[in-house]
Formats: sequence, structure tokens, C-alpha cells
Amino acid sequence: MDETFAAVTPERRRRDAVTLLAMMREITGEEPIVDRGIVGFGTYHYRYASGREGDAPAAAFAPRKAAMSIYLPDGIGAHADALAELGPHTSGVGCLYVKDLSACDLGVLRRIVETSYRTVIDGVFGNRARES
Repeated sequence: MDETFAAVTPERRRRDAVTLLAMMREITGEEPIVDRGIVGFGTYHYRYASGREGDAPAAAFAPRKAAMSIYLPDGIGAHADALAELGPHTSGVGCLYVKDLSACDLGVLRRIVETSYRTVIDGVFGNRARES
């Protein structure tokens, strides 16, 4: 992992990546797999009503320059109440963007990631993030 995070800037993002690495390892019990800058843990199988299906990381993050991207495959909407308690963040359909983890409640973030992970690994997941 050292080489994966070595080029991450700013330093705060590198520090946050180390924090998320430990948190997601503990939550999932999985070792990370890095693919195109995304650090993923475990997998889940999805199958949509359209017939499209595949496998994706059950928990993942990417240390991007602008913000840490934390992927929530069950969608942001599934975590609305917890997100109100998290602290400074922005979001997309299935991504949570955090600029500084030290400004967030890590207990709340842990709960969000764990809930999302448990939701998608429980069988075949059929909802798209935007449907949450």
C-alpha cells in the first residue's frame, strides 16, 4: 500500500487514506485490492432489472486530490440520517466526498460504511445507487 499512497497529495489526503484503509479492513475483514486508484475490499454481485450484472467492491475509497471519495454502492440516500451527523462532506449518487476526515465524526462514518457493506454482501444486490 505504501506505493499506492506515496503519490497522494495533499498530505492530509494521504493521512486520511491510511485511516480509511485500517477502518475498511476492520469492517470487512478483507485485504484491499487496488484497481485504477480505487482501494476496494471484498466484492458483491449485482443484477439489475435491465439484465445487467457484474461484481464490484463491497466497500471502497479513492484518495483523489480534491477530496477523498468513499463509495457507497447502496447509494447516498440510504444513509441520509447518518450523513446529517457526519460533518463536512458533499455527495454524489453513490459517492461521499470528504476533504478532511479529522473534521468528521469517524464513528458515524464507520457506521455508514459498515451498513453499506452489510447491505450489499447480503445476497445479490439489485438496486442502483440512484434508486436508494
